[in-house]
Amino acid sequence: MIFVGEGALLWRAVQHTRDNGLPVDLVCGPASDSAAAAQFAVQFLATTDVNAVASELMAACTDGLLWSLNNRMIFRAPVLSTPIRVLNIHHGPLPAYRGMPEVALMYAMLRGEREFAATLHHVDEGIDTGHKLAVEPYPIGPEEPYHVVLRRGLRVCHQLFERCLPFVTADPGWPGDTAPSAAAYNGRYFGHTALNRLAEYREHPEYARATDLGFFAGYLPQLAAALA
Repeated sequence: MIFVGEGALLWRAVQHTRDNGLPVDLVCGPASDSAAAAQFAVQFLATTDVNAVASELMAACTDGLLWSLNNRMIFRAPVLSTPIRVLNIHHGPLPAYRGMPEVALMYAMLRGEREFAATLHHVDEGIDTGHKLAVEPYPIGPEEPYHVVLRRGLRVCHQLFERCLPFVTADPGWPGDTAPSAAAYNGRYFGHTALNRLAEYREHPEYARATDLGFFAGYLPQLAAALA
């Protein structure tokens, strides 16, 4: 199987896959992750456009599966037109919170949500609109700052990957354990427009808690800049 993405969440999944004796055909992501790839001794393809390397993905893939984890690249026809099944773990309940997970979580906390989730879904031509396969909810404490909730959510994303990996490898066409949604395109998309509007909520009573990046400030520079 192929992995596309970056950072700790991706590499934890790669390690878990190998620990379970499953093949990692290729990891595809930004050049900044090449050192991690060398540590794991896996074939690595550096790119900023996954669709530009569709032929390389096809040539490398041995089981027809591709996992998208902490991945900022958008899959388009060059990849989606291949026989490869693309699965994404999205940090957010779908379809309610599509888009940039770190931004969506802030808005969820500003809205007073007491639960968030990780969602495994099939990738289609839209953004976070494909058929849901599995959902792993987790609580948001009423006093918890953003960085605590985000760290919990990332752990849950990995737990969801661990739970679903055996089902997907046993049956590449696994239909999932959630009922099909007739409202797959409902919900809000949290992208750059939502990111740039966060400053409008400075007077919100939950703003300080919902924007407390803590140690994540160094890992989310775009978000930190928008809040500044």
